[in-house]
Amino acid sequence: MKRSTAEHLARLLRDHRIVVRTRKERRALGCFRQAVFVLCWFIDGTRLAQLARDNSLSVSTAYRYLHQGLAVLAAGAPDLETALERAKAAGLTHLNLDGTVIRTDRVAAPGPNRADLWWSGKHKHHGGNVQVIATPDGWPIWVSPVRPGRDHDTTCARHHGLIDALNRIAAELNMPTLVDLGYENAGDGFRHPHKKPAAGELTEAQQTCNKVIRGTHGICERANSQRKTTSKALRRVSLDPSRITKIAAAAGP
Repeated sequence: MKRSTAEHLARLLRDHRIVVRTRKERRALGCFRQAVFVLCWFIDGTRLAQLARDNSLSVSTAYRYLHQGLAVLAAGAPDLETALERAKAAGLTHLNLDGTVIRTDRVAAPGPNRADLWWSGKHKHHGGNVQVIATPDGWPIWVSPVRPGRDHDTTCARHHGLIDALNRIAAELNMPTLVDLGYENAGDGFRHPHKKPAAGELTEAQQTCNKVIRGTHGICERANSQRKTTSKALRRVSLDPSRITKIAAAAGP
């Protein structure tokens, strides 16, 4: 954990306390200690019960301090419209879209058709689906709210308005979005690898195209993987799955 990161979060917490008019000496932890507390959970994966003991806090107070820290970090994340406006202003050649499932310990929850709501059949564990838009170099510029892990990537993207928004920006600025086959038939603004026919082979041109798309889009997929590596909170969430929204937004952009 870098001290500069803790100091940045401490400033955000200080500003938040000023806004809500927190009186001095009314908190068990100062802004900097609370920032370290939150980052120990977020980056190092320290258990909340252990952090509560180490800081002489009740478990309920520890949860409150954690959620407050995540909220102030997530508040800095742009909405979809702002993120796309920034992409336009930067003159990017293309965008990347990738869905990632963040594992959760949440027990089974029945969905509308009695299917397990948070169970991801693809990944074989419970989790929440988060959509990430990234620049050509893999840097995330927008992170979606969480959707149940059973939802397909295209379903999640459509729910968040990404299909229409990214097709529109591709038509206006010739800025396509690179994706994997999970977004097949999403629209002309999306570029995904060619699917091998049931009976036959891909042409040489199609194979070359697939190599280019997968190689370029792979940068985004690696970036998502690295975020889980550097932030242990993104590997497995023991909180309510709805909290994944703020955890993912707090991690970036």
